Amino acid sequence: MPISTPPMFESTIKSLPLLGRGKVRDIYAVGEDKLLIITTDRLSAFDVILPDPIPGKGAVLTAMANFWFGKLAHVIPNQLTGIDPETVVANEEEKAQVRGRALVVKRLKPLPIEAVARGYLIGSGWKDYQATGAVCGIALPSGMQMAQQLPTPIFTPATKAEMGDHDENIDYATVEKLIGADLAKTVKETTLRLYREAAAFARVVGIIIADTKFEFGQDEEGRLYLIDEVLTPDSSRFWPADRYKVGISPPSFDKQFVRDYLETLDWNKQAPGPTLPRDIIDKTAANYLEALTRLAGPHTI
Repeated sequence: MPISTPPMFESTIKSLPLLGRGKVRDIYAVGEDKLLIITTDRLSAFDVILPDPIPGKGAVLTAMANFWFGKLAHVIPNQLTGIDPETVVANEEEKAQVRGRALVVKRLKPLPIEAVARGYLIGSGWKDYQATGAVCGIALPSGMQMAQQLPTPIFTPATKAEMGDHDENIDYATVEKLIGADLAKTVKETTLRLYREAAAFARVVGIIIADTKFEFGQDEEGRLYLIDEVLTPDSSRFWPADRYKVGISPPSFDKQFVRDYLETLDWNKQAPGPTLPRDIIDKTAANYLEALTRLAGPHTI
């Protein structure tokens, strides 16, 4: 899908039932057992959807997720069906909407948690550490600095917030209460393995994956699958290794660039979100594409 394609803020597929719109993705039913997930060019920050789409973002996220789904398929099965999205919609107008930015996936029951892996102390983890010396109840050494690498990657889950609300970090005991001890153990171990394998690969191409969020779902037999997006600039912090320095928030190939800009505004982080200047939109699009190019190669899109 060419990045020059006009940005899509919202899809309008009429031939399938619309199940819902998330911050970035529009979800349609394909029969009883599959979903069509369209990744739009919407951008959310601080859990607010911003009014300006980022050109090419949906195509980049879809290509990035497909890359990682393939690379990590030996760790855990995933949601992909292999069905071409263009074959489940009605006409050329709808095919154009799904081309390069949609997946047909298994219809699974999502777990009610965000499975977050952290390898570095940044973001809400840094704020937790400053307040308590711990992240999600995990005690860390004293005297750590912003963006410092953790002694070992940690599993720091969060609740799934409703649209407009903020995800809340939770401790491991809460995960056990929500999904049971056995499943919690599997999710934790799988999350950390996925993170370690991805981080090791990314380091070779000059990217530090500081942290990332995974989501998991189950089928009717209780089998666990990797779902949603995987290791994209929306769900991860990607830092250029050659510009990384402890003690500062490093430059990044993700939406931290937009968050940093928004922090300079007099905005209460409630909807509606502010309009983005053209240079911020263009730089964000370039950052996302740079992450994909470095990780998956120059000819992915």
